[in-house]
Amino acid sequence: MKHKFWSWILGLITIGLLGSVTACELPQVSAEDRLFLPLSLEFLGAYTMPKTTFKDTLVGGLSGLTYDRPKDLFYAVSDDRSDRAPARFYTLKLELDSAKPSLKQVLVQDVTILTQEDGQPFAKNTIDPEGIALSSRESVFISSEGVVHDGVPPFIGEFDLKTGQLRRKLPIPEAFLPDTDSPLQSRGVQDNLAFESLTLNAQAASMKGSEPFRLFTATESSLVQDQELSDPKQGAKNRFLHYLVENDRATVISEHLYQLDPKPTYAIEHGLSEMVAIDQAGHFLSLERSFGLQGFQIKIFQAVSGGATDISTIESLRDSKGIAPIRKRLAKDLNELDLSLDNLEGMTIGPRLPDGSQSVVLVSDDNFNPLTQVTQFLLFKLKGKT
Repeated sequence: MKHKFWSWILGLITIGLLGSVTACELPQVSAEDRLFLPLSLEFLGAYTMPKTTFKDTLVGGLSGLTYDRPKDLFYAVSDDRSDRAPARFYTLKLELDSAKPSLKQVLVQDVTILTQEDGQPFAKNTIDPEGIALSSRESVFISSEGVVHDGVPPFIGEFDLKTGQLRRKLPIPEAFLPDTDSPLQSRGVQDNLAFESLTLNAQAASMKGSEPFRLFTATESSLVQDQELSDPKQGAKNRFLHYLVENDRATVISEHLYQLDPKPTYAIEHGLSEMVAIDQAGHFLSLERSFGLQGFQIKIFQAVSGGATDISTIESLRDSKGIAPIRKRLAKDLNELDLSLDNLEGMTIGPRLPDGSQSVVLVSDDNFNPLTQVTQFLLFKLKGKT
């Protein structure tokens, strides 16, 4: 009997000690922390592309970037409304200095003119190319913001990688389409604030052409019906679209709220410029950019769509109580770099670095400004992601 009693006492003491050690040694991880990956971005260098022309086109306005890993090439869409030259994307070769590593130079290898389904180039102000993403179907998806004040709606098109010819357009939910027939717009994207970002799920470019994949896009700012009218300091409530793309069909799977940070003091423009899928589990990098009296202010966030409310049936987000947004966490404030930033709009996962780690590449849209803006490329190492 005594033996059982002391065994019971020793057991309690042991459990208590183990519990004490566990509480002291194991870190306490919140549910919020478990949503995010342990990522960080290390800046490796910048490169400024000289002003240049290629095949009678002015190389500039690079607002979207995507990487072709098998060919080790980049495709950059030009934000040109068929004004200076026909709407187009460029094929680029980024040369890395493996010793540092850093960006050594960027070479233009080709230009591809975007054409409509009938093979004719887009007329002036009928397209406003912003985002680009490479698929496994020998195609690129390109988002156009449209030209609201001219009654041109936004669209997302699939274009042949070699010829640039439009294969098809994806369906756009009615809520995003401006009611330009009304004297005062009450619905849809704002002028020049539509589908700035575009990305496919992380493995889409390497999948077989017949396999379905996911496409994601988001508005640069809120839809007209979602604008916060009472509090101008409130960050815009952007809408994020999730598509399932198959051979001859594309379906909107869900829609989520992406809450922008509040507009910085003295900023004139503020919006979501890019999103990049970094895995198959709903983790993204997002690029928020502002411009004003203090120049460009740019932040990269890690964003997580898992657990976000599907808002596809919600007409207005002005009252967003009870809606779980896409969660985000600051990954890098680029203004902390010892660097003069330009109008960074494009971002993509790039090549593997010499140590096997993943790279992230950004590019700026110089707005074809010959004097005060440049085409700037930034290279980062993405730590914590294999």
